[in-house]
Amino acid sequence: MIAFAMAFSSCGGGNQQQQVAEDDDDSTQVYIPRDQTVYGICGNGTAMNTLQLLTDNGDTLSLDLTKAQENNQVFGGLQAGDRMAVLPNIQKTEAVIVINQNTLLGDWVMPNPIDGSSEVGIRIKEGGIAESIDQSSIIYKTWKIFNGKLEILSQREGGGDMEEVTLYEIIKLGADSLVYRTVGVEKQDVETLEYSRWKEQPEMDLHGLKLEDSSDEFRIDN
Repeated sequence: MIAFAMAFSSCGGGNQQQQVAEDDDDSTQVYIPRDQTVYGICGNGTAMNTLQLLTDNGDTLSLDLTKAQENNQVFGGLQAGDRMAVLPNIQKTEAVIVINQNTLLGDWVMPNPIDGSSEVGIRIKEGGIAESIDQSSIIYKTWKIFNGKLEILSQREGGGDMEEVTLYEIIKLGADSLVYRTVGVEKQDVETLEYSRWKEQPEMDLHGLKLEDSSDEFRIDN
């Protein structure tokens, strides 16, 4: 008889996820990978090549950024007070992957791949909540960082109640751009998604001018 013990992290920044299966005589144990990501706040002691991380566990880590920077694995910038997700080395002296979660949050859109006439995308919110933007074929539900990767739970149109979890490798994350690609799939199935941060378009008047500008353009001074 198999007994299962399960512990799940909260979306968007928990520390561990583990599943253990063992038989009655403790002779068999099966584990899934644990999340080794460390979560916390970027401290004021952060410098060009060092990240000071005030962890959720109350520790203060000083992590060397040299290798992460050389490998282009620092995403979203370093700003004191921002929430960070960091995959460190075993000794917790170096950062392997650094993700600024504050930068990751927001509305990300791309041209509709069907006809390009509109924009579709994903809304990444605090608390591990994800939402679809102007698309019904896929419903995004939750997100989290897992071992330095972006994990998204979604449900596709016509898939019934079936939910799927997709793991993405972040390629680029900046103030106005987000690029990630699928991992753990066959090479021919790898999908790269390139987003821009959604910006509200200004309202235009009949002359094709921004409303805030048109009032000045046609103003008559007394």
